[in-house]
Amino acid sequence: MARGGGPLDLRVAVHRRTLLAGIAMAAIAPVRASGAVTHHAAAHAAATHATAPHAATHGTLHRPAIVGRAEPPRPLIMLDPGHGGKDPGAIGVSGTYEKHVAEAAAAELQRQLIGSGRYRVAMTRADDRFIPLEGRVDLAHTHKASLFISMHADALHDRMVRGASVYTLSSHASDAQAAAIARSENSADRFGGPQVHATSPEVQEILASLVTEETRHGAAHMASSIVTSFRPRISLLTHPARHASFVVLKSADIPSVLVEMGFMSNHLDEAALRQSAHRMVVAGAMVQAIDRYFASASMVTRVTG
Repeated sequence: MARGGGPLDLRVAVHRRTLLAGIAMAAIAPVRASGAVTHHAAAHAAATHATAPHAATHGTLHRPAIVGRAEPPRPLIMLDPGHGGKDPGAIGVSGTYEKHVAEAAAAELQRQLIGSGRYRVAMTRADDRFIPLEGRVDLAHTHKASLFISMHADALHDRMVRGASVYTLSSHASDAQAAAIARSENSADRFGGPQVHATSPEVQEILASLVTEETRHGAAHMASSIVTSFRPRISLLTHPARHASFVVLKSADIPSVLVEMGFMSNHLDEAALRQSAHRMVVAGAMVQAIDRYFASASMVTRVTG
């Protein structure tokens, strides 16, 4: 038998194949391991790439989103309950003080205006205190009011006269009755002592001439709106929209009106104004009038908050 074909040669050949197989497996294993690592690294890189934009948002500052225009501020209504403190105003036929009626009516109007959610409200006085006429106007300017409403219930010598009316500023009274009421209201400052004086008629005329045409138009519009709202539910004077030289209406840039809710000298008006139910009706009509006033496009441009 030849040397290459014996049992020994067969054992050597088997051993060599086993050895080669082992070497081959040893060589393949690192490649497989390397491939696994490479695949894991690639997967990790892909995951990192996928999450990178999200992660970046936490560390990057962006411009704020563009939003719509903010709502304009609600108009501020300045309510002015007439008289107060040592100034009782008119005294009714049964002893009711005008200052108390004016304060109660203004408080009810304030409640309804705030309840509507459409307005802000400030009061020249919320209790029984004396405030000079000039001080009331100053408060309206301090609060940057869009509208000034002074509330009263005066008295006349003629006890048969009754009904509500609305006044705007003018250097000349619309009638003798309006002139008498203006004199009465302008004399309120006599209760303030020597340091407080009602403006002289000459200065009142000058001040009235300084009121802008826009302010006059706004006041006239408001007065007309109040008369319209009062007419179906509250007794009115004949020709209820009137004008006279009221010191408290002299603001040059705030539309201002003075509302006479009735006359304390008339027993029917006084009795009605003593009732909270009637004051609620008066306030409700005035809210309606104020809504109409601000609904006018020309008036909305006057709102400054």
